[in-house]
Amino acid sequence: MSELTHFNKDGEAHMVDVGEKPVTHRVATAGGDITMLPETLQMIVQGHHKKGDVLGIARVAGIMASKKTSDLIPLCHPIGLTHAEIAFTVDEPGNRIICVARTETRSQTGVEMEALTALQVSLLTIYDMCKAVDRGMTINNVRLLEKMGGKSGHYVAE
Repeated sequence: MSELTHFNKDGEAHMVDVGEKPVTHRVATAGGDITMLPETLQMIVQGHHKKGDVLGIARVAGIMASKKTSDLIPLCHPIGLTHAEIAFTVDEPGNRIICVARTETRSQTGVEMEALTALQVSLLTIYDMCKAVDRGMTINNVRLLEKMGGKSGHYVAE
């Protein structure tokens, strides 16, 4: 197991120095879902929500969040994203919406945190827009699905 990189030799938190690392193409994909009442899911699918297009707004919120990750996570490096994408799949039998967020950069550090932030803000936006009719929604299974590029190589979740 590797050591934690966000602590210096004295155990103090610090931003990792990536200045000597090469710039490489890096990609991260995160996934998760939100479960809800069948009626709430149908309202979203049929477009009958009085606040508008729930999934469209959640998609934009996730993309915007990916660009603000370093403002939210104290030791994240600000990076220039080259791509951010949010995809939703409706699982009617499971009464849930599955979300996948993919982020890309050409940088000296990875984009896992950007993908995870985009994913969670997308799901939170769905919750926020629908909480008036369904406070029992749950956000589940948030995790990194795949990471490519950089020194640590390719990772795929089991």
